Amino acid sequence: MLEDLIAHHLDGLFPGMHVRESYLFRVTRDADLDLQEDEADDLLRAIESELRRRRFGEPVRLEVERGMPEYIRDFLCSSLELEPVDCYETEGLMALSDLWQIVNLPGYEQLRDKPFMPAIPKRLIGVTDIFAQIREGDILLHHPYESFDPVIQFLQQAAEDEKVLAIKATLYRTSGKNSPIVRALLTAAENEKQVAVVIELKARFDEENNIEWAKRLERAGAHVVYGFANQKVHAKTLLVVREDEDGLRRYMHFGTGNYNEKTARLYTDLSLFTCRSELGTDDAQLFNALTGFSKVTDYEDLWVAPVTLHRELIARIDRETEHARAGRPAGIRAKINAITEGDVVRALYRASQAGVPIDLMVRGMCVLRPGIPGVSENIRVRSIVGRFLEHSRIWVFENGGELETIIASADWMGRNLDRRVELAVPVLDPVMAETLSSQILAVLLADNVKSRELQGDGTYARLSPGPGEMPVDAQRVFLAQAQGL
Repeated sequence: MLEDLIAHHLDGLFPGMHVRESYLFRVTRDADLDLQEDEADDLLRAIESELRRRRFGEPVRLEVERGMPEYIRDFLCSSLELEPVDCYETEGLMALSDLWQIVNLPGYEQLRDKPFMPAIPKRLIGVTDIFAQIREGDILLHHPYESFDPVIQFLQQAAEDEKVLAIKATLYRTSGKNSPIVRALLTAAENEKQVAVVIELKARFDEENNIEWAKRLERAGAHVVYGFANQKVHAKTLLVVREDEDGLRRYMHFGTGNYNEKTARLYTDLSLFTCRSELGTDDAQLFNALTGFSKVTDYEDLWVAPVTLHRELIARIDRETEHARAGRPAGIRAKINAITEGDVVRALYRASQAGVPIDLMVRGMCVLRPGIPGVSENIRVRSIVGRFLEHSRIWVFENGGELETIIASADWMGRNLDRRVELAVPVLDPVMAETLSSQILAVLLADNVKSRELQGDGTYARLSPGPGEMPVDAQRVFLAQAQGL
């Protein structure tokens, strides 16, 4: 390891000095930008200025190698103004992300996952007019098993189509300097379409990239909005206004993940294309609010944070509670990245106590404790750690037998529900709603190979197939289905 090589030659780095001992340590600094957004005259310039100071951020964690003497550890903590609780002893490698440098070295193919080609749904194979396909009915894609290319095609066709009058987009993270999504928006602006782009300049570690795209889009003639003070725009939606033969029509894409074709091969996410007028009206109102032309306080079908999403989510959980108490079919199944919001946790506890069966797939942080008698014995929480990063959000409510299925950009966290602009979108096509519920979510919840189950004491137990039980690796199942195997 490089640190061993350096340690071996410390006498050459410090000539004339006697090196007695050496120890490895690593400091993690706060990467949040210290912005006084309400006072900033120019948000773009304020962020550019803060980025230059990021490497001097406040220390938040100290990692030290096992065996470091306590007096050296205390000296480091004191110098960095950290408490002992902020110090972590590590055995083995630090900065594991550096291993990416060797992951793609040639000659070790047997140690890597077998490459795969994301599938194109039969309905879209060879299609040159994606708008015609959307008019025939909603389209649902499951990434990375199904290709992200239709999302790019949607924007590229809109950029060149003479019938398209306007394109509106929210961008949180893109794929860098050659993003086909942003290039399509630039083309649209150069073709004199009305282009409005909400670029979140405060997307952590993507600030510089987003600033560069914002400047280029403005130069091309697009209307660029940098976000809002004290709120991040995390919603994922594209809106295209097109003059069809029967009049103006809104075409939309709603996603659970970023407009990034690279991470679309690594993250599991969902894409929904639709031209339903009821969703179009809400999406147009959202963009009007984002671009400063309205102050909408309610929406008909979309759940929008921080305006309605939190309220609607709690209402749906409470509705399941009432269904259970009345003896009607009730149940909650959800896939999210995190649960930390107190009101949501308390609502789920109430539902569990009323007898509502609750199955949750939570990849990351979860403050809820399942299986506690009298509190949460009807709640099960699982997490899948596999080849792909589980990133999609799916919420299914039994609703007395009338299933309600939602896809969303938001997790059940305070920041998502109350301090970000987020979208939760009802899946109105009954076949697609059933697909999400019984063919995607059900398989994920049945995983007994890559799944871990949260215990009541906060620990996780790795699951494995029981006697006579078939092994289910959900991600392998989806890959096989997409490849037609």
